Amino acid sequence: MSDETGQNQGSSPAASPANKARPAQRRVAQWVRDYAPLPGIADEFIAADGSPRPVWGRFFEAFAGFAPADIERRFASADRHLREAGITYRAPGESAERPWPLSHLPLLIDEGDWQQLSAGIAQRADLFELVLRDLYGEGRLVAEGAIPAAVVAGSSEYLRPACGIRPSGGRFLSLYAADVGRGPDGRWWVLSDRTQAPSGTGYALENRLVLSRAFSSLYKSMNVERVAPFFEAFRDALRASADRDEPRIAVLSPGIFSETYFEHATLARYLGFLLVEGDDLAVSGDRVHIRTVAGLKRVDVLLRRVDSNSLDPLELDAASRLGVPGLIDVLRKNGVVIANMPGSGVLEARALLGFLPSLCERLLGEPLKMPHIATWWCGQKSAREEVLDRLDQFAIEGAYGRAVPGFADQGPVLAGDLSAPERARLKTLISERGIDYVGQELVRLSTTPVWEQGRLTPRPFVLRVFAAATPDGWMVMPGGFCRIAERPDARAVSMGDGARAADVWVVADKAVEARTLLPASDTVRIRRIAGVLPSRAADNLFWLGRYLERAEATLRLIRALGTQQRDPGKNSPATLNAAERIQRLLFAWGAISQTSRMQAPRIVVEALQSESQFGSALSLLRSAQRTATSLRERLSPDAWQVITEMPSRLAQEIEDDDGAVSAAELALRELASFAGLAQENMNRAAGWRFLEIGHRVERAINTTRFARQFGSDEATPEDLDILLTLVDCQITYRSRYLLGPLLAPIRDLVLLDAYNPRSVAFQVEALNEHIASLPALKGNGLMERPQRLAVSVQATLATAQAERLDTKTMFAVEQDLLTLADAIGLHYFPHGPNASRPEKLTGLA
Repeated sequence: MSDETGQNQGSSPAASPANKARPAQRRVAQWVRDYAPLPGIADEFIAADGSPRPVWGRFFEAFAGFAPADIERRFASADRHLREAGITYRAPGESAERPWPLSHLPLLIDEGDWQQLSAGIAQRADLFELVLRDLYGEGRLVAEGAIPAAVVAGSSEYLRPACGIRPSGGRFLSLYAADVGRGPDGRWWVLSDRTQAPSGTGYALENRLVLSRAFSSLYKSMNVERVAPFFEAFRDALRASADRDEPRIAVLSPGIFSETYFEHATLARYLGFLLVEGDDLAVSGDRVHIRTVAGLKRVDVLLRRVDSNSLDPLELDAASRLGVPGLIDVLRKNGVVIANMPGSGVLEARALLGFLPSLCERLLGEPLKMPHIATWWCGQKSAREEVLDRLDQFAIEGAYGRAVPGFADQGPVLAGDLSAPERARLKTLISERGIDYVGQELVRLSTTPVWEQGRLTPRPFVLRVFAAATPDGWMVMPGGFCRIAERPDARAVSMGDGARAADVWVVADKAVEARTLLPASDTVRIRRIAGVLPSRAADNLFWLGRYLERAEATLRLIRALGTQQRDPGKNSPATLNAAERIQRLLFAWGAISQTSRMQAPRIVVEALQSESQFGSALSLLRSAQRTATSLRERLSPDAWQVITEMPSRLAQEIEDDDGAVSAAELALRELASFAGLAQENMNRAAGWRFLEIGHRVERAINTTRFARQFGSDEATPEDLDILLTLVDCQITYRSRYLLGPLLAPIRDLVLLDAYNPRSVAFQVEALNEHIASLPALKGNGLMERPQRLAVSVQATLATAQAERLDTKTMFAVEQDLLTLADAIGLHYFPHGPNASRPEKLTGLA
């Protein structure tokens, strides 16, 4: 055995359990002494008497058992997993993705404390369900004065088209969340409610997976409550809300530019749902359908991540491109279940907070179990006057949204921090239109310890707690989504400006049963039929294959050009002519500019790394990465890692052609590894076929163009040698022909040999096989256009003779392949009114 210094202790008395514990105890004592809770603010680690809370004491006693080097190694492992898994987010207002900032320490809550918190959350969810049922139903609460009409009507989230609609699933709220913090008295307080489309469950799941892996033994020893039962109950409740036994459930996302798109993909993958966007859906026959490569397929439940106002451009925001025309009418006819119901975001209005205690007494017959921040709605005269009289003692917030009317910045306005003119302007705004403002008591968020440079430091946090509606009532996730601020005096925390996230461990007194979302084997019906493939996903898979293959072709040209420029005989006429052909092709493909063609030393680097040239290897790989972003739920972690690492590695500074050639060769190996992952790991369903179709059609086009450029009637031996290199057939040719490069054998090998996996004939034969396996959209038994074109090209190649091939014929084949690629897109990826149900379903869906 060894202690934290790494010295071997053998079996001496120093190795006894008591002596082993002493260094750990000393480290915990030192951490406690160095920890400085903020005065007057509740802290999760240190209680009011200055001693560690029991749950944190248990944790740090076990945590201190790790050697400092081991702690850092585990932290680094967690960071590496976040990076390799591609866990990202977007800060509000930003377009670029940021890596997920996970705190290395969890937030700990003991079981007794959690039971009180979860009881308050469940009660609040019950209350909101009843309020929504009334607001969009009989309307008694407003009619009888329990809620002022302006509180409801002033919110843009109150949707008049949704009035009178009874949810087909029976509930307005399927998922509720509340942001909470601990007050100075030690009680939990609600800071805000989330009823629109609560985000954070997917990130909470990823936080748990990362931290439990980094500290697996510590996680098990702490008896942490599992979150899998929550997701299982939520999934089963959504399934039960549909009107058929095996419903099709989809996550409706705004798309890849959403701040939380990664979470949407995570939930879809973890729960086994489809991930769709508004353009993937169409209304037909009082039902909502998904556009798939096999036509329209009915969807039963939508877990929405799109704001209510954007759901239907016909009845709501006419400018929205995120929704589905006619969706509200389908909802009105009970043709689909939407979780949460459109219009549920009206309850997020801060103007409503002050009325919740009386509403709870009225609707539930009991007092509100968990208080919220004291709030004064300035739409009432008495509240407005009190806010104006004590303006410096309040945080002024918008009554209905994040922004404070009249002020550009998001978040609260503190009158005490304003200049005299701004303060006077704020008072005028409140006086003239008080319904738009609330005054809230100034609160300082409670703190939790974070690990910074080997020490514990208190930082303010907000905890988001989730509750899912189930047939047995509300189930609260044992944990949640914690956001930690960097500033000690933070009054609110959003994911940006240096904030970080943390896992939340609810610690039980007894051992916790391990749970999983995987069902018992005896409850599952065995099936081998593939699920539906949305047309958008098929389109993206098709273009992912094309972008990757196009990048490979460009990289092969770069490598060939760089190798030639290093050749001692590079100044010979034949070599210069071949190099000119490569440069001309790179220019035609958009990899280099006309200016760079006159500056030979920079051509290779520009073709590899240019960010301004759309056809450079870097630009193509970034296009592939953007396309893959919308396929996250369909790609394995290994495949995603390969795709994301290639562009970042290729963008590193390169000094000369040697470095460029080495970088190109590395990228080619990485592309080969992705191809291997696709071949070995993807199910042979329609998704794999569209990836393959894109890959095969692009390779066929590029190989034909290579043959036309370097295998023309006037081709020199140097040209033919480059052609063999570009299509990776040097070894095959040398093993077949004990001769130098000859035109007819090389044309046969590159264009016509169906046994050569790099030849055009091989690609076209594979294309025919894939297209024949796809669903037919007509029931007349005739070949559809993509297959007719593929068969025609295959017949041309099968009957051609290498000796009679000429440049004109090769050009015609290239044009036919381009036409085939366009025909596949028009046939299988229709958008708008072109999407229709097939006459007869055959093949894969």
